[in-house]
Amino acid sequence: MTGQTILVVDDEPQIHRFLAPALQAEGYRVLGAARGDEALRLLGRDPPDLILLDLGLPDIDGQTLLADLRALARTPIIVVSARDQEREKIAALDAGASDYVEKPFGLGELLARIRNVLRWRAEAADDRGPHYPDIALDPNRLTVTVAGATLELTRLQFRLLALLLSHRGRVLTHGQILKSVWGPAHDEDVAYLRVYIGQLRRRLGEFGEAHVKTRPGVGYYFE
Repeated sequence: MTGQTILVVDDEPQIHRFLAPALQAEGYRVLGAARGDEALRLLGRDPPDLILLDLGLPDIDGQTLLADLRALARTPIIVVSARDQEREKIAALDAGASDYVEKPFGLGELLARIRNVLRWRAEAADDRGPHYPDIALDPNRLTVTVAGATLELTRLQFRLLALLLSHRGRVLTHGQILKSVWGPAHDEDVAYLRVYIGQLRRRLGEFGEAHVKTRPGVGYYFE
């Protein structure tokens, strides 16, 4: 029995009825969400070890949710979707998906991909950044609490901060940040990124100036 938790995000009840017992039979604990906001709540309340994500959700585009999930956590995400166009796959992988499985899929193949991604996660576990107890993010309210003070952020400011926090101490290039937050079409909009970094620092005040750092000519990092 693995004891690991998998969050299935899909608005089709039959997918949950099919996957839940199959995953449980393999020893996984299964959580389910039919909407993007449910997935974000579960991520914060009961963090899973892996997420299976459908892109066709009723409340938010799956690619947007993928970016939000990836910005908030390093949890592996396997996209399981009927969207079979190459551009959809490329966009999902560029946004941080660990793998992409087309519907309809074979259960054996999906289980093998889950095992592979979780194996990779275990091998990379020693590379996790430190925890910062003085800052907390709320993805549903788009707020950040710093030293007891709660601040409201725009969705893009929130994604930007969450991305930097999830890679604490690691310099992210301009292109990496732009692709993750705005999408592949904006990977050269460096001036645009500078504006948002400035806005984020001002919103966070002294905390932002102290922790959101610039690596000249390269990118930014959270110190």
